[in-house]
Amino acid sequence: MGQKLIIRWGLNIAGIILAAYLVKGFDVTILAAIFGFVLLGFINATIRPVLILLTLPINLITLGLFTLVINGLMLWLVSAVIKGFNIANFWVALLSALIIMIISSIISFLIKD
Repeated sequence: MGQKLIIRWGLNIAGIILAAYLVKGFDVTILAAIFGFVLLGFINATIRPVLILLTLPINLITLGLFTLVINGLMLWLVSAVIKGFNIANFWVALLSALIIMIISSIISFLIKD
């Protein structure tokens, strides 16, 4: 089980690097992608649930699509903290979050716990 977790982490870090490659305005170094992945995981475990709860009415109205906006904000927050993890603006963060979410979903589908 530990090997699968490490493989998933590595692939998710590669997903961040791939998103940076695909989205103009998102630049990341390999080391920043690793630290960004760790910080994003921490933020998603602590701050994101509070934001999801606070924005529940908007999320219900948009059928959950507002969660993507929250994911973009969390990614943008990481870029404000980690040097070498640069996101030009919110729209770049939103598109990058969408790509990272798709990659992460594919990884989770292919590599089961």
